[in-house]
Amino acid sequence: MLSRLSFRSSRLALAVVGAAVLAASGAATASAAAAPDAGARAGAGQQDGQQDGWGQACGTDDLDFTISTETQAGGYYLVTAKAKPGITCYLEGTIPSASFGSAADTHASPAEQAVTDTVELSGSTAAYAGISPKSANSNGGREFGRLILAVAGDETHPVGFQLPETVEVDRPITTNWHADPADAVPFAA
Repeated sequence: MLSRLSFRSSRLALAVVGAAVLAASGAATASAAAAPDAGARAGAGQQDGQQDGWGQACGTDDLDFTISTETQAGGYYLVTAKAKPGITCYLEGTIPSASFGSAADTHASPAEQAVTDTVELSGSTAAYAGISPKSANSNGGREFGRLILAVAGDETHPVGFQLPETVEVDRPITTNWHADPADAVPFAA
């Protein structure tokens, strides 16, 4: 009798575990099918049978960057990113990886609290991010003459820019990538 009960208990436990595994894999499949994430878009680019509007995520090497100096919000650098000729890619609405030096306190922190819309880059379409070298209301900081920039997640291929003049850096911040340059003004919180 004891062995029959233990056999039934084992079968019941296996059935519960199996149902949980099936439920978990079904939920994961439904989530992935309903809303593909950035990893799904970071695939091998536009291929036959791929959904319209889906392609590769932009890497730093896929883009041409320009920087201009702006005066709003106490002064900041407006970064403009455009896809290189022949490339169509998607730039997630998160922050660029930006720093003025290699020390942790020279890396730009997010100026925004949420992810913004993804920007499709191709041809003359551009994405914009604003980088403020100083978010602290102080007279301190260190001076730097270069800005190092990469697409977040592709930090192994950064680009460097010589700034027009040295700038005092103290707790730098950056906006997310935006389709409109007016949305890329980095206001300190």
